[in-house]
Amino acid sequence: MNRPHAAPATPETGTTGSRATPGEDTAPALAPPAQLHRHLAERLGGAARAWLDQALDEAAAHPGAHGPISVWELRLAEAGRRCGPAHADAARVLILHAAHADADALTRVYHQGTADERRAVLHALPHLVPGPDALPLVEDALRTNDTRLLAAAVGPYAARHLDAHAWRHAVLKCLFTGVGLDHVADLDRRARGDGELARMLGDYAEERTAAGRAVPEDLYRVLALTGSATANPPHGTDHPHGKES
Repeated sequence: MNRPHAAPATPETGTTGSRATPGEDTAPALAPPAQLHRHLAERLGGAARAWLDQALDEAAAHPGAHGPISVWELRLAEAGRRCGPAHADAARVLILHAAHADADALTRVYHQGTADERRAVLHALPHLVPGPDALPLVEDALRTNDTRLLAAAVGPYAARHLDAHAWRHAVLKCLFTGVGLDHVADLDRRARGDGELARMLGDYAEERTAAGRAVPEDLYRVLALTGSATANPPHGTDHPHGKES
């Protein structure tokens, strides 16, 4: 973000007790903030844990927007150095939650922030914005080709609020850019019986085949959810049409 310089920190040293383990039910957009905080506290080193506690106290004491920039916004910029890259997303989501950031504040952070801060805003949406007011942020992220931003954009907030047309195109965008569909929240429910999604996926598979490219395995998984009769890959191989690209 375009901010005054934050106070210097000692990066990396003592930031993490252990790395985040893939597959744990502590994804920033999915885990309740209290659970996320406990998970993070168990993994941060002493200095990083003390910094996070102070940042959360500051955000809680001075929530919302104060002048051109709030103290908790400065802490968002520090989170990567203070907590380490493996835990920065979770730390930023907790700070946003403690600050009770509303849709306007989240929009400001998103548009003024770095890619990492934008991703944290997207993760925080289901915790902080009950209605569709922040959909423009999701739609903006879906227009990018930043795969980490795309993965954050298709979380629970998008599952709740994107209309059918936009959601289908988000699924296609994930396939096109190589974002795994495990990132798409509520995929089973939203894809089930969706004939239009099946048609779009079939067209995309035909385009890949005609170009001599492999059809992503995820595509067949979603086709199966739609109930399409063409949900299975060609017999004998998952990648019949050449190398993935």
